[in-house]
Amino acid sequence: MHRLTVWAPDGLPEITPGTDLGAVIGELLAAQELADRPTEGDVVAVTSKIVSKAEGRVVAATDREQAITDETVRVVAVRERPDGPPLRIVENHLGLVMAAAGVDASNTPEGTVLLLPQDPDASARGIRAALRDRFGLDRLGVVVTDTAGRPWRDALVDIAIGAAGISPTDDLRGGTDSHGRPLNVTVTAVADEVASATELVRGKATGRAVAVVRGLARYVSDDAGPGARSLVRPSGDDLFREGSREAYERGLADAHTRAATT
Repeated sequence: MHRLTVWAPDGLPEITPGTDLGAVIGELLAAQELADRPTEGDVVAVTSKIVSKAEGRVVAATDREQAITDETVRVVAVRERPDGPPLRIVENHLGLVMAAAGVDASNTPEGTVLLLPQDPDASARGIRAALRDRFGLDRLGVVVTDTAGRPWRDALVDIAIGAAGISPTDDLRGGTDSHGRPLNVTVTAVADEVASATELVRGKATGRAVAVVRGLARYVSDDAGPGARSLVRPSGDDLFREGSREAYERGLADAHTRAATT
């Protein structure tokens, strides 16, 4: 039998710019029952929202749309909406393709928005270093999570945008399935699955922004590892780099250009 345990403690104080997040999370976890404190091989998940707050990524923005524009490096798709500004699916500076570039106007004071951390992998490494020192651990993973939609699927899930001390993927290629057939393409997104699992115990409006996962020690290492940036699909492998409408309009414009020059 294999068992996975996930829990999210209450009691995290309000996070503000300049908060020593590693120290605060360490105090939160140290205040739990002994069995609920981090141990070797555990993974600690932290929402990007509190990382952004601690790192001062709270910006005044009466116009959220401008903040989205500022965080955008490539527009993937745009859809007009009758009841508000257009929905924009874009790539941000982290290489993440998300609605609104990950700019968040919830759980932040009126007139401000939260931007994603500048370097979530570095944020994860910093938190991990503080927790390893606090609890005297060598093998501890940290995942920074954020909420995202998925192509072809309704509703939202949490994904890993930062990671340290945990293998972001489990590459099963070269092995065989239970019937002896070769596995040629199977690579499991471990860090994303950890992020999604922790959202189930954290919730969205509970004040629980930190969770602990126990039972995944086989993915946890004593070095920082490649980080969650390694989960971003290279552009050359992206078969859906544009929205269908945008691809059609670009192809039509290219056709008109070629016709005009021949």
